[in-house]
Amino acid sequence: MAERRRLHLGAFMRPVSIHTGAWRYPGAWADANFNFGRLKYLIQKLEFGKFDAFFMADHLALLNMPIEALRRSHTVTSFDPLTLLPALAAVTERIGLIATASTTYNDAYHVARKFASLDHISNGRAGWNLVTTANPDAALNFGQDAHMAHGERYKRAREFYDVVTGLWDSFADDAFIRDQASGIFWDPARMHVLDHKGAELSVRGPLNVARPVQGWPVIVQAGASDAGRQIAAETAEMVFAAGGTLADAQAFYADVKGRAARYGRDPELIKILPGALVVVGDTVAEARAARDHLDSLVHYDSAIGSLSIALGVDARAFDPDGPLPEIPETEASKSGRERAINLARREGLTVRQLAQRLGGYAGLALVGTPATIADEMEQWLDGRGCDGFNIMFPHVPAGLEDFVDKVVPELQRRGLFRLDYEGTTLRDHLGLPRLANRFFPPG
Repeated sequence: MAERRRLHLGAFMRPVSIHTGAWRYPGAWADANFNFGRLKYLIQKLEFGKFDAFFMADHLALLNMPIEALRRSHTVTSFDPLTLLPALAAVTERIGLIATASTTYNDAYHVARKFASLDHISNGRAGWNLVTTANPDAALNFGQDAHMAHGERYKRAREFYDVVTGLWDSFADDAFIRDQASGIFWDPARMHVLDHKGAELSVRGPLNVARPVQGWPVIVQAGASDAGRQIAAETAEMVFAAGGTLADAQAFYADVKGRAARYGRDPELIKILPGALVVVGDTVAEARAARDHLDSLVHYDSAIGSLSIALGVDARAFDPDGPLPEIPETEASKSGRERAINLARREGLTVRQLAQRLGGYAGLALVGTPATIADEMEQWLDGRGCDGFNIMFPHVPAGLEDFVDKVVPELQRRGLFRLDYEGTTLRDHLGLPRLANRFFPPG
């Protein structure tokens, strides 16, 4: 009999809740995005719950929404992930630490150096969420007048991946001999100079950091566009997918893993985790009432701002009570635009109704008791719609505590989730091998 599949759980923690109304919920920590003491408590609670990873998304500009909406957003101030995560590594022992770093507005050498350092500081718990950056306003913060075209961003990202991973392999695992008697610290024969010259990047190397503990930090991808799926199939070891219907998730799961197999990759070594907002109650009615109250805290200014971000155009000029008009292509996120348009068409939503849905959270939501939530998770896992979930909490701390204290024990009782960590690295948690050095193969 095949071994029972178990869920992987990540926690989406920047912002600490994706829901626009989260910071207004009664008892919520309104300052949690920018309060180290709060974040320390939250990650330690997640580690107590044996989560695979704590994930910090990142933004390189204020959200591109009207100021009327932005003034209501709890995302305006947050820590830089690669400054925060090393500090959180010092107060945790096992939970993985994943951060976003843009391939459009970073240099490959910087990214390679920072994630290699995080992997050493955390004893092998780092993951890199490789993104191309959807917000066109980011260009203005990096000396550029216009956002790079969608296709060009992905072309650069693919080469960027090759350079970063090549830099991580700059030194053989046994390069640092540290022979105090002879005075030889390292062996130059066990160093590789990358000397990369490509269409987008020119990087000599080597990296001035020893090879990461995990070989490479875990490569994480997000994005549902065709270009996003393609780069995930070629490079990702963990995929944060958009939550939708189970049928949509099954199609995405099969597509990405099928593409990976065609590249000679083992599909089982790619873990796909849809995002899911989880609202827990002692009864289903109680959970639904909590979700309704959460949604009621979203002001229309925020709702229309969220719709503008999703579509890549200013939606304030649209007739609020009319249907969504034709939306032109932009250089913003393709997948976000398509999800919003498809939702409006599928359910016949007006602009106001669509905005209100997106203004809170319009993706996959599991709302119910610990038992009903576990039922849905089990259905998705067994139906090959996922390998786990990237959990988003309705508010903190109580929404996170409810999941750890009530849902996790139910998943453990059913054999769907680990009772304890069985290794020390993020790769151990995900069942992924430590990668061999491409330039210094074993033997």
